[in-house]
Order: sequence, then structure tokens, then C-alpha cells
Amino acid sequence: MACGAIAAVASLALLVLLGGGGHAAAGRRGDSAAMVIRRPSSSIPSFREAPAFRNGEECAGGRVDVAMTLDANYLRGTMAGVLSILQHTACPESVSFHFLAAGMDADLAAAVRATFPYLDLRVYRFDPSRVRGRISRSIRHALDQPLNYARIYLADTLPPGVRRVIYLDSDVVVVDDIRTLASVDLGGHVVGAPEYCHANFTNYFTDAFWSDPALNGTFHGRRPCYFNTGVMVMDVGKWRAGGYTRRVEQWMEVQKQTRIYHLGSLPPFLLVLAGDIQAVDHRWNQHGLGGDNVKGRCRGLHPGPISLLHWSGKGKPWIRLDARRPCSVDYLWAPYDLFRPSSPVLEE
Repeated sequence: MACGAIAAVASLALLVLLGGGGHAAAGRRGDSAAMVIRRPSSSIPSFREAPAFRNGEECAGGRVDVAMTLDANYLRGTMAGVLSILQHTACPESVSFHFLAAGMDADLAAAVRATFPYLDLRVYRFDPSRVRGRISRSIRHALDQPLNYARIYLADTLPPGVRRVIYLDSDVVVVDDIRTLASVDLGGHVVGAPEYCHANFTNYFTDAFWSDPALNGTFHGRRPCYFNTGVMVMDVGKWRAGGYTRRVEQWMEVQKQTRIYHLGSLPPFLLVLAGDIQAVDHRWNQHGLGGDNVKGRCRGLHPGPISLLHWSGKGKPWIRLDARRPCSVDYLWAPYDLFRPSSPVLEE
């Protein structure tokens, strides 16, 4: 299929997807107070300023807290994710963003503030030394970066006033009202996420793990299923009270002694939580759009309703689009791209 035809089909699909989603609430906020926004340095990609979004009439209190990481390599994805959340919720002014950065890079924070000058946001420094000695080499270099493990320390980082948080990877776009995900009943569990019990769970761990009862016995009394940690709803208080950070760290320390898994931060989460989370509707993580972790081959959409698109895997939509080798699903990400090229892009 020609690129133009693919784009047309994808655009039509996007309209269908968004037709039943959350309510977009666009428009400039009429704040009269002067604001001073620090411009990012030239080393940071340039982005168009997003419109300001106003709350609808039905918004009466109730804040939604969203956490993401802030990394130069994924900044373009983060910007698209933030825009998608604001565009599809009826209460955008009620969404607070919490960004974890590997260092207090003022330019990254400035880029976000310049792009979203009315956004309620905080940036927190994540100390890479907390995990550097616990990280084991995985099948993909990007999975070995310390910031990929920051979600483990999320509850230890956020201020006391945050009782529930949605953690999102930087390669997602939300096409529904984020308040729906924020309000899911966790049923007393510490984490809620879409669960995939049809996946071959044994593949996530090595033969050394499955052959040692002292290790695989951790799943005794549980029916463990795979879940993707790129989209999670977390009860922050329960995480702290249950000492979950330390429990995940302990499995990372076991991995340093005996290789029991191949991926990055996902397996220790599964070891602690698989079979003990609140299952969330699959529409909230249409994952795998980035292909596998080795080749990043194109994948299509899974059947069913969609509230969140997730380019987990090696392939990222902004990279494939820039290289003019996009997958058809990448055109669903493109409308949220605020990137402003430094030089004109010439069409062939």
C-alpha cells in the first residue's frame, strides 16, 4: 500500500477511535497574571507551544496525578503523551504531571514548560546510583538505563499528598478520558493494570529460575499473569506501607547472583506482583505497537475498543516516521507530535 493510502486509512481509523473517547476541552485559559517561561537550550529539540485547555462544567474538584519519566531520547514521545491526555479529558486543568528525570536537567524541564506553559507539573530528580549496582544486562540496551527503573521508586519520590498515581511510559498516547483510568476500583490491590493471562508466562524467566523451587516458589498461591508496567494505576500509600520498593530490589539483587530473567525492570515487578494485581480493561493498553525487542517489526492493532495506544518494543513512531519507514499504526501517533524541525522537511 502506498504511503499516502496508509496515511488516509490511519487518519480515518483515528477519527473512529476518537469518536467514542473522552471529551476534548480546548481553548486558551484567560489568565491575566504574567508568566515567565525559561526557553530550553538549542541542544534540546524544539516543540510548538500546545494550546491551553480548560475544564468542562462537570469538573468539580478531584485531581488526577500522572507520572512519567523525562529523558532527552524520549522527550518527543513524552510531549505527545501529555498532549493526548490533555486533549481527551474533560478536566485537563485537574491533571497534575509528575516527571522523574535522571538529573536536574533544567533544559528538559524548560522544554516541557515552554511547550505547555499552563501545565501543572513538577520535576523530581531520580538518582541513578540507586539502581546502577542492581541492573543486569538485558536483551535491549534501552532497557538497561537507570531511568527505566525509576517507576520502582515512584512512591518514595512523590509528595505525601499524592495518594494514587497513574504511571505511563513515554511512548503512549491516550485517546480517552484519563479520569476513567484514574477511577478504577483497585479492589484492595496496590497496583491495577491490564493483565494478559494468555501470554506464555514461563518465557519471562530462565530455566535456572524454573528449576529452583526456592525461587519459583514465590508464585505459590498465586495465578501469575503477564502485565505491562508501562501503564499502571498505583495506590501510593499501600506501596509504601507494603515495602514494595525493597521487595522489587531484592529480586534485582538475586538476578545479579543468578540470571533468572532477560528483560529489564519488568521481571522483578512480575515476581512481586503477578497474580496479585487488579485487572484493568485491555482497552487501556494496546501495547506492542513498537514490535518485538530485537527487530521492532511492524504490528497491527488488536481487535476491540481502544483507550490507550502503546508503542512498547524496539520501534518508536517518531523514529520510524522521520526515517520515512513508518508502520501504519505510527500515523495514529503523528497527530500528537509537537516537534518542530530545525530545518524544512522536503517531500520526495
